[in-house]
Amino acid sequence: MTSADFPASLLDTVTATMPNTATAAATVAVQRPAQIDRQQMLDKLRDSTTGLEVQYQLATGETTRRIYLDSTASTLQLGVVADVLRDYLPHYANTHSDAHFNAKLSTREFAWAHDMTLNFVGASPDTHGCFFVGSGATGGINRVARTLARKWPERDVVVTTVMEHHSNDLPHRKNFAKVVHAPVTVTDSGFGCADVARIAQALEQHAGRVNYVAVTGVSNVTGIVNPIHDIAELAHKHGAVLVVDAAQMAAHVPIRMSGNDNPARDLDIVCLSGHKIYAPSSPGAVVTRRDLFAGVEPDEVGGGMVDDVYLDRYLSTDKFPDREEAGTPNIIGGIALATSLAALQKIGMDFIAAEETALINRAVAELAAIDDVVVYGETDTVKCKRAGAISINIRGMHHALTAAILNDYFNIAVRNACFCAHPYVREMIADDLGEQMDGLSNEELEALAEMHRGMVRASFGIYNTARDVDALSAALQKICADKEFYQAQYHATDCGDAYIHNTFAFDSRTVFSAKDAVEDWFAA
Repeated sequence: MTSADFPASLLDTVTATMPNTATAAATVAVQRPAQIDRQQMLDKLRDSTTGLEVQYQLATGETTRRIYLDSTASTLQLGVVADVLRDYLPHYANTHSDAHFNAKLSTREFAWAHDMTLNFVGASPDTHGCFFVGSGATGGINRVARTLARKWPERDVVVTTVMEHHSNDLPHRKNFAKVVHAPVTVTDSGFGCADVARIAQALEQHAGRVNYVAVTGVSNVTGIVNPIHDIAELAHKHGAVLVVDAAQMAAHVPIRMSGNDNPARDLDIVCLSGHKIYAPSSPGAVVTRRDLFAGVEPDEVGGGMVDDVYLDRYLSTDKFPDREEAGTPNIIGGIALATSLAALQKIGMDFIAAEETALINRAVAELAAIDDVVVYGETDTVKCKRAGAISINIRGMHHALTAAILNDYFNIAVRNACFCAHPYVREMIADDLGEQMDGLSNEELEALAEMHRGMVRASFGIYNTARDVDALSAALQKICADKEFYQAQYHATDCGDAYIHNTFAFDSRTVFSAKDAVEDWFAA
């Protein structure tokens, strides 16, 4: 695809939000600018983020700016995404038609969205294709599991790791006879990345039966980065495919699926979640070798995925991605996702990764230095790189209470519990509690286990800065120094998994209500 093929309307809008740079001649990406321009563009993306300056009133009565540290769950929307959709929506129409102007435009832009996604993950358009799914990486991984189980029914084993999100675990359990969970490496300073040697052991033990290896690129709990290319080479050596859950990886770390120096290190399938890449409401995406889906009846059927239909039969199309996108797709969401990817790629994911590495290293160092704070996972970030997230607990305090205090008193938005990665969280907590459990009664052990049945996770996006890390560190220091005061302000719910302030309550309806907004619109 050349610059002449690049949809002009979206290219112009994306480029207009950045300092001027030349358009690349042979790619859907935009030519990389000089280092100083990259910083300027990153600052512009950061400053234009939707909701960055939102303010809420706290339990203290003061009103402050919210610090958003929940990007691993969902990122905030980039300003460029909002601007592009504003320009596109007047032209919206369904795709797969040249009958009128709007249809021509929408079809063209939606094709660009697929091309941009392929380009962003470094996938060769000669061998790989992209299709969008409705429920993020979860929908994509479910589709992959169902398809490959039918493609190679004799290969009834999947190898994955203990650190996976449920979305990269349960679909394999549902569709395969056996799922092997390889452990992670463990050192004196914590749980590290996936244990490649144990993955190799599982592949050898189940030789000839392994359909694919499924591994997260970046842990949604600790932010630990896995050696996915090493694992790809290992999987290919044993005749298996590699599936990468890149829901957390795509927004933080460069991905190169094709064209590695050693082809055995190329990636077969990568699944993304648009809502975790600065485009809320956008779909998930599957980038795959097209041959892996060829020869298998499409998992979902309906309009658009057939060449012809008769009363007694239908003929599925071989055209990609049409065969995998039955029905009217999320056109607006696909364009939103591609817009975000184009903006990130214009800056360069290597540059973004370097900025975020400095931020996460600062967070690990500052939080690990607080006496009562436990940082989970390998804390040596040279030995084991992290990206995007850090999970902690305050000793002697329930994770839900810590999260509530951070929100109510410091306006810091974090997430708590097990983050849909229960086995991984339980293993790290059990390891941390080992010494604390010595000499305790059964009742005390139960109380301790209940208190630490989860963690508090702070996660970062391109809009976070060192100021946000320092604010989190200062808040945790204050909470640790004044535990009795904060604990006295709350009571646990009947189920014990949440804490409610005794006198302060946030009434979300006073901030926003869709129902009231509709009434106000008609009343205006």
